[in-house]
Order: sequence, then structure tokens, then C-alpha cells
Amino acid sequence: MNITIDGATHAVTLADNAATQALLAKLQEGPITLSLNTNGDFEIWGSLGFSLPTANEHIDCQPGDVVLYSGSNICIFYGYNSYSYTRLGSIKGLSAEALKAFLKGGQSHIAVTLSLPGATGISQASTSAEEDAYFSLNGTRAGRHAKGLYIKRPAKGQGKGSKKVVL
Repeated sequence: MNITIDGATHAVTLADNAATQALLAKLQEGPITLSLNTNGDFEIWGSLGFSLPTANEHIDCQPGDVVLYSGSNICIFYGYNSYSYTRLGSIKGLSAEALKAFLKGGQSHIAVTLSLPGATGISQASTSAEEDAYFSLNGTRAGRHAKGLYIKRPAKGQGKGSKKVVL
């Protein structure tokens, strides 16, 4: 799942449980945009507008954790808290400070969009170069040594079709 705020998007690695399966089913219908608020200078939270199955357990939340509270509220942490939640997943690779900035910690009425990673509308990548070409998922040419998920167009004479590559 992706979380997008003010045009910046970060991936959430989801837990495998009934709540995330139900959330993924809702996201198959399309992105969900929420208005979240800061709480206690450690999380943003708010109503999903629908309920998900719960499997509450005591969790010591860390920066990046995404949890379900009371079956219908989502909490995204940039700080620490300990309470009874249903784990949804976590955002990896950002420091607590970077998470707070991304999540607009301290602010109210934060527009947050939950979505599924999907097609970008790139039907074919072309280049005049004779070597393999790597493109980001938004269609811009990327360096071969950058880490991430890319679309690789093989060099001329190396076969047809593009494929996804993780570097």
C-alpha cells in the first residue's frame, strides 16, 4: 500500500491479517483520501470512514508503524506509543524526523491518500541508447545504480518487452 501526502509517496509494508486483507479489498475499488490530525506529538490519526476486522494486541509502536484503532481509525506513528491496536503495517527507511515531516506531524486536517501501487500508464519505454535502459515507475530515465523498483528496457538485440527490476 502507498501513503501519499502533499505529493510525496511512501510504501507501507503490510501485515498479513484480516484487517489488511479487508483494507486491500477496499483499495481495489480505488484510493481512499482521509483527513488526519496530530495526536500527542507522536502520531497522526483519524477515521477511515468504515470498519475493518480487529485483532487487537498490546503493541509498542515505533516510528513508521501503521495501526488500526477501535476498528475504524487509522494511526500512523512518527514517535512512540504503547497501546492495544491491530497492526496494519509499517513505513520503512525513514528516520523519526523524516517521518514527522512527511506525516505533517503537529498539523491538523492533513490530507492523506491510501492507494495500491499500480500501473503508471507507461505503455512502452524507448531510447536510442544501445545499452539496457532503466526507467522509474513514473516514466523518467533512472541511473542503473539507484536503489528501487524500475522498468528495464533491454538493449537492442537482447529480446523484446520490458520487465520490472529491483535494484
